[in-house]
Amino acid sequence: MSHNLCPLCSRSGRQPLHDADEALISFIQSNEPGWQPEQGLCPPCLDLFRGARQRMAANPKIFRDGEYHILPTPLRVGANERFAGRGVTMAFLDSGFYPHPDLVEPRNRILRYANVADPNFDEREFKEPNDSSWHGHADKEFTEPNDSSWHGLMTSVVAAGNGHLSGGAYRGLACEANLVLVKVGSANRILHEDIQRGLEWVIEHRAEHNIRVVNVSCGGDYEASYLTDGLSQAAERAVREGIVVVCAAGNAGGGDRHAILPPASAPSVITVGGFNDKNTLELKDNTAYHSSYGPTIDGLQKPEIVAPSIWLAAPILPGTPTAAEARLYDLLQDSPDTELRDVLKTHPGIDQQLDAASDLPAYLIRQLVSIKLHDANVISGHYKHVDGTSFAAPIVSSVVAQMLEANPRLTPQQVKRILIDTAIRLEDVLVDRQGWGTIIPSRAVERALQSQQH
Repeated sequence: MSHNLCPLCSRSGRQPLHDADEALISFIQSNEPGWQPEQGLCPPCLDLFRGARQRMAANPKIFRDGEYHILPTPLRVGANERFAGRGVTMAFLDSGFYPHPDLVEPRNRILRYANVADPNFDEREFKEPNDSSWHGHADKEFTEPNDSSWHGLMTSVVAAGNGHLSGGAYRGLACEANLVLVKVGSANRILHEDIQRGLEWVIEHRAEHNIRVVNVSCGGDYEASYLTDGLSQAAERAVREGIVVVCAAGNAGGGDRHAILPPASAPSVITVGGFNDKNTLELKDNTAYHSSYGPTIDGLQKPEIVAPSIWLAAPILPGTPTAAEARLYDLLQDSPDTELRDVLKTHPGIDQQLDAASDLPAYLIRQLVSIKLHDANVISGHYKHVDGTSFAAPIVSSVVAQMLEANPRLTPQQVKRILIDTAIRLEDVLVDRQGWGTIIPSRAVERALQSQQH
């Protein structure tokens, strides 16, 4: 191998860092453990790290010190930002979705939406959208915000959002991937059989949309052997057809029963557990999260890998009371003391407690706003932080999309092996809970590149 290759991305053009300041070196090392300045970097990687620091400086409200300082996922996991899932289509199975600006602006990347949970579902009813406005779309469950939209909105944007409403700050690792969105339930219930139907729909349409990855952040109703369970068999068939299937492990690890349910219990899928990275860049700070773990009913080790599952930035569903509250809190936080009362009086009916506080002194209004921000997990007027393996799985799915961009010839089996081989075991976390360890996106993408070269 040439000595001129970049140690982070394996591309040619490595250069020494003679003029790099200590702050930049420290920042790079926090994202790339083990890297030393004398190893150098290629110009694109150096530009990426310099650009990340500039974005942090340009977004002081998002990147401020203190309680609500939520770091973007690419920084927290040390992602190789040269890859963004270009040319890869990701399918998402969930309770519902919404065409969020982070997915459709400035370019609509949603190729297809299908509601297989509707007993009257007829694929011909759903028109291919030709612009980001989605006018005339047949399913108002998709175009109009509702309770079922929340979960799928967040999982899809965590993986593939471009951070449009945050100036690019809160974007997913696969921020240029295309999406196929498959509704398999509602906010109240997702049926075992409907998840199976969704997987079968993805298999049927894989070639049409070049679907290479499917994210399943929901689970079946009961434990079942993959040898006989229809849902697990559908997941296995998807893998045989060349689709990487990524499933959330679930969040039952804090109880006596912590079963891994189908399709996450199928042997060929990549099952993702979670850990708590304390919203930092330091691996040594990681602790366990209450994600479900095996062995499965068939005696299989699950999960195979873990990813951050708490303090994750996710979009707020536009057009909802929560969105109106978040924008008001954000506006109040940015307003000087002399304007707080006027802001409240010009935005009545959004928050009753704040309405009642409109005549209080400014410092008391600010205290109340701080409490509201904390209780609602609000980061800004457009984002909040969430937790659960439902959001750890999309991180892994987005890394898979990066790997497939780097090497489109990878099979699902090769993808899984690379993720396992490049993972790092977490200290003080039981093996049963973490499998082979935490995902290291930069190493996984580098290994994908190397496998292409060989």
